[in-house]
Amino acid sequence: MDSPSVTPRRSARIQNNSPSPIPSPADIPSTPTTQTTRKMTARRSPFLPTSLETILLSIYPVTLVVGSLFALLDPTARAAPYNATTQSHFADTAPSYFATKGNVFNRFFVKQGWAWVTLSYLFFLFTHPATGPANSLVLTQKRLRGLFRYLIVTVWWIFITQWFFGPAIIDRGFTLTGGQCELVEQAEAGNIDMDDTRQFVTGVACKAVGGKWKGGHDISGHVFLLVLGSMFLFEEVLHVTMKTTKAKEERTILMNDGAVKSAEVEAEVESGSASQGSWTLGAKIVLGVGALSVYMLLMTAAYFHTWFEKLTGLLVALSGIFVVYFLPRAIPALRGVIGMPGV
Repeated sequence: MDSPSVTPRRSARIQNNSPSPIPSPADIPSTPTTQTTRKMTARRSPFLPTSLETILLSIYPVTLVVGSLFALLDPTARAAPYNATTQSHFADTAPSYFATKGNVFNRFFVKQGWAWVTLSYLFFLFTHPATGPANSLVLTQKRLRGLFRYLIVTVWWIFITQWFFGPAIIDRGFTLTGGQCELVEQAEAGNIDMDDTRQFVTGVACKAVGGKWKGGHDISGHVFLLVLGSMFLFEEVLHVTMKTTKAKEERTILMNDGAVKSAEVEAEVESGSASQGSWTLGAKIVLGVGALSVYMLLMTAAYFHTWFEKLTGLLVALSGIFVVYFLPRAIPALRGVIGMPGV
């Protein structure tokens, strides 16, 4: 009688002793720790703009470039005399109605730009149901935080264009780069008292006495105002009106424990939160002011200031936007005070 074969046992022993294949990352079972790590590495930095913010931010340099190129390529604009002191065309030979400082949009919109920004934003803030009871002056937490953001942006506008513990930053920058009131030259010639010229440390004071503010780098106040005001309005309104229950929040924030999470984790549960996405009259007025600001930015780029002056006006404006809308995403304490629009 034949003895039983031992081959199967040897085969099994050989197979058991063979090294097992190295599992791929996809085969490793997910645990809460690995899931959190993957989400943190996949999420964008809090300092990076969302898709909507990227589009908005790109509008401004593109507008400045298009306007400046138009001024170089348009034969009428290129042939028109240009006053380097006032950084504008002469009124009697201006190539366009918008190339004169006296045009109605410049006089009643740009010159009063911050008033338009203020009125339109406050109307939106106290009428939109996502910030509190509609058409009511009740100060909800969202409205208080919105007022804080408005206050910070307004202070930045004041520091740059109106007052900064004395002359505004624009005027300080102009004098530090060699600019002065032309009356100083007249004083040296004996035409006026030298003591009277020392008070002319701002462009407004110099022009008020008939002088000319010339010689230094003049940051474009128009570019600064139009960019800062319109981007502030866009940030405040679009994060509210374009947010729906199906839309995914792209903004990320840094938590106290160092984790990067979606901004939705700090969303407040209020009665008005379900009304986000409503295109109220206030929202439409705000977008109208913002759109007109962008158009006047195009006119400024085409007919006023030099390339460098427009660039510095843009950068100074965006620095204020960064402080109010991007820095709080990475600083929980600051975010707790001024919040985030739409959250």
